Amino acid sequence: MENTWIYRGTEPIKIKKYLQSLGMGHRLFNDLKNGEGEFLVDHRKVRPTTQILPNQPLTIKAQPELADDTVESSNEPLNVVYEDDNWLVVDKPAGVTSIPGPTVQNDTVLNRVKGYLIANNSADLRPHLITRLDRFTGGLLLIAKHHIASSMISQQVQQHQMLKEYTALVEGQVMDEHGEINKPIGRKDGQAARVIDENGQRALTEYWVEERGAKWTRVRVRLHTGRTHQIRVHFAAIGHSLIGDHLYGGDTSKYDHQLLHASKISFNDPFTLKQMTFTSELPAAFFELVPKCQFKLERK
Repeated sequence: MENTWIYRGTEPIKIKKYLQSLGMGHRLFNDLKNGEGEFLVDHRKVRPTTQILPNQPLTIKAQPELADDTVESSNEPLNVVYEDDNWLVVDKPAGVTSIPGPTVQNDTVLNRVKGYLIANNSADLRPHLITRLDRFTGGLLLIAKHHIASSMISQQVQQHQMLKEYTALVEGQVMDEHGEINKPIGRKDGQAARVIDENGQRALTEYWVEERGAKWTRVRVRLHTGRTHQIRVHFAAIGHSLIGDHLYGGDTSKYDHQLLHASKISFNDPFTLKQMTFTSELPAAFFELVPKCQFKLERK
């Protein structure tokens, strides 16, 4: 794996400080310094303590990541929305699990990505899921194709700088056109369900009403924190459970899973320094429930 940046500062800067400004973690830098990679300035190998000058190119070379033998590969379909040397953005269908676990071992998104990389003769065969979705939530997932990318995006994830938006159909009519749900979320006696708990973790959900029906509301939702089941728990807490959400009291007469879709993701690419934004069309289930609505997904 090889990546190159052109330093655009006005003063000399040490390689470590420059890479940290791009998002690289201390641990990864030490791994590269201690033999897992090398640094080149103007295409010449240099020591990691070297200073780089304005407009000089800095290149990192790293050993490819070998496959994790504990993760099986799958040749099931993978809907790739975007791909470059560092990233994959995929559109996950509802019903597919993100990563292997006790109930699903061999046909998760991670298994499919591994199979996809093998089929495309990728040098790096250990993908890193940067975002995850519940099994029955479909939509966009960001995947790092190697550990350099995973490390350099982690700061954006930890500081909630990555924009993630969802579309949900909830029960009843949400009256406020725009609102926030700021309620801490905790565990429920070791069960899968989460609850509102004043001693739980901070959780903030922002929403905009996009359309109302007689018994439903379509909302655009933006996460400002990333708690398990956050959207589902929060809307249930204000009396508007997601349609189809059996775990949090939603109406399951027509659907056996929540109508929730990860419709937009946006992040700053630490390699190109450009803002990357991707959107996903809503699945058919949303239209089946309310076939007359136009579903114009306006983004603010």
